[in-house]
Amino acid sequence: MKFLSNEPRLPVPSPLMMWEEGSFANVTLIDRWPTIIRRVIEENDFSPLIIENLDNIVREFPNGIVRSLKGDHGADLEAWAGYIEPWLGQRWIDVPWLFAEVYLYRRILEATGYFTPGNFQGIDPFASQKSSSLVKVIPSIQAMSTQVNRFVNSQENRVSAIALLYFALWGNRIDLSMWPEDAEEGDRSRIESDSQQANILVDDTAKIADKIAGFRGVRIDFIIDNAGFELFCDLCLADFLIDSGVAERVYFHLKPHPFFVSDAMIKDVDLTLSVLMNNSNSDVSSLGNRLTEHINQNRLICRDDFFWTSPLPFWEMPEDLRGELGQSELIFVKGDANYRRLLGDCQWSFTTPFEDIVCYFPAPMVSLRTLKAEIIAGLQENQVEDLNRRDPQWLINGEWGVIQFSD
Repeated sequence: MKFLSNEPRLPVPSPLMMWEEGSFANVTLIDRWPTIIRRVIEENDFSPLIIENLDNIVREFPNGIVRSLKGDHGADLEAWAGYIEPWLGQRWIDVPWLFAEVYLYRRILEATGYFTPGNFQGIDPFASQKSSSLVKVIPSIQAMSTQVNRFVNSQENRVSAIALLYFALWGNRIDLSMWPEDAEEGDRSRIESDSQQANILVDDTAKIADKIAGFRGVRIDFIIDNAGFELFCDLCLADFLIDSGVAERVYFHLKPHPFFVSDAMIKDVDLTLSVLMNNSNSDVSSLGNRLTEHINQNRLICRDDFFWTSPLPFWEMPEDLRGELGQSELIFVKGDANYRRLLGDCQWSFTTPFEDIVCYFPAPMVSLRTLKAEIIAGLQENQVEDLNRRDPQWLINGEWGVIQFSD
């Protein structure tokens, strides 16, 4: 267990904002968010009142005013009053990007009555996209299941761990807030880890494999990102860690409600396992049955917490959650949004040492992230210059990734 500082060891820079014309944050506010909301309206049989509520959010961009939540009964309502208070009455375009983005998804739940009293769980406004996304990648799931089942029977644990880390990284490409489920997902989900290594800007995979090789019967945690193919890849890595004896228990930390379109909830794990177990391909059903048995034996444990859907940086993690994660020997932090929260969504120099920022984290951790926001740390100066020349969109197009380890 490591308990060092509760904050980065360097002064924290200012957050990413949305007012800068041409920035990805600005494009998100002006173009991406209205598209996401219109798609929610198209894909759900909502009442005229709910449709009007959603349309009203779109009308607020970019100069509408941040207001308190109203007519809402979520268990996080008191916490949200505190999150909103510093920005109350300010324009969307003038508040930090991370706060605004998380606030938007909470407003969508308010607008659709997700926390209506008497409902154990409301309608997931993104359910259609998530389920369709999973169906579309079944060929990739079948191919990968065959390989994972070989890993289970292999003695080459280090080789298997490295391959699965690459799968877990590139599975993050399928993010429905960036690319809708009707985009060419098959192209993005191909199993092509060997050919993609050149696009990994920081690759600590060998260090991580060495770390895992020294484990026997430990606790390992995942802070999960997206449902669909990425969640499937995470389940494959968890299956390997359990079956190989590396982990006695693996904990999945999931979102308590719909978030960022494709973020995974416990019900998305249940849906994924159901799809796997009922697939006619024997490798797929075998993997699904094995994962279900891990859950039944309390070796794969799914939990959710409202902190994972808050606009706070990870260094403001509540002490009870911090203490819980501090029991882990290794934590996999998945995806772009979680990476942004690791760095506080702040304007760090791209060459700032990653460890100097995330030193506050309560256990050794691995960040597996494909880049979809203008924020990163741990690069070399020559890398940044080369990337700016070769691919002006490298920070946001999902074609580049990092596997960064902090011990």
